[in-house]
Amino acid sequence: MQPQQMPTPELIFDTLNAYQRTTALTAAIDLNLFTAVSEGNDTAASISARISTNERATRILCDYLSMIGFLKKEDGLYKLTPDSALFLDRRSPFYLGTTATFLSGLRHQHFFDNFADVIRKGGTLMGEGSVSPENPMWVEFARSMAPMMVLPAHAIAGILALEGPVKVLDIAAGHGLFGLAIAGQNPEAHITALDWPKVLDVARENAESRKLTAQYSTIEGNAFEADFGSGYDAVLLTNFLHHFDPATNEQLLRKVRASLKPGGRAAALEFVPDEGRTSPPIPAAFSMVMLATTQGGDAYTYRELETMFSNAGFKDCQQHSVPPGVQRLVVGTA
Repeated sequence: MQPQQMPTPELIFDTLNAYQRTTALTAAIDLNLFTAVSEGNDTAASISARISTNERATRILCDYLSMIGFLKKEDGLYKLTPDSALFLDRRSPFYLGTTATFLSGLRHQHFFDNFADVIRKGGTLMGEGSVSPENPMWVEFARSMAPMMVLPAHAIAGILALEGPVKVLDIAAGHGLFGLAIAGQNPEAHITALDWPKVLDVARENAESRKLTAQYSTIEGNAFEADFGSGYDAVLLTNFLHHFDPATNEQLLRKVRASLKPGGRAAALEFVPDEGRTSPPIPAAFSMVMLATTQGGDAYTYRELETMFSNAGFKDCQQHSVPPGVQRLVVGTA
């Protein structure tokens, strides 16, 4: 029989101090510390000289980053971990440091102020929250979070495998990378992106940089009010349904279904927790983000998403993993 572990306050202290992890990582990104280490600077002295910081402070930061898993320290020398080398070295094509601008920015953090009152109320304290009309946070999101979506966008294009002359509607397109990945793989695909005007400026920039403007058009406005048109082979709903309650999502999905050709598909990228809602950690924790930032959003289980699709008239609902991330793609057929 295993001896019972004594209660400890360690988890309490770790959680109450968790903001220090965010602060340390954000500072390291701002200082370009990971790139400095990747260049061969492996002591506190050489790193601090490279990034123009205090040597003692740099040593403390590097030790902390080693403790929480962003660096390795061996024989007094600092090295990047495989994750840091791939995602936090500015020279890497998969650099994700820009995501700190959005995820740790004050605009996003303010939603979590007075969180006890959020719990009392049952939703955001900030009006319509993140889905307020033309909210500037989505321009920031489109610019800073795009690098994180490059690989998932290509994975989704592969899952849908759209060939020949097809029409695709990209709802809440943001940076536009999901639709552009399809256009990049299929020169006969035409993508129509829908979002607020200033957000679509970012999507158009990305289409231009990829030389895909001939395959790209836009619709400005609110997804619940705009005229989608019709005859689409696929409609993308990436990171969108979780902002709304089930009834609102079913209303939108019925509109989406009406815009599709018979046999067309709607594809929703979502954080999908297990039925118990406590795992996997990132999808399960995403419910907290929706609680703080929306009036009725949630991280929905696959069963809940399948029900929404079914109630909107879709059939043959399936879910797919979207490597290398933790999200799932839920696809329903009109």
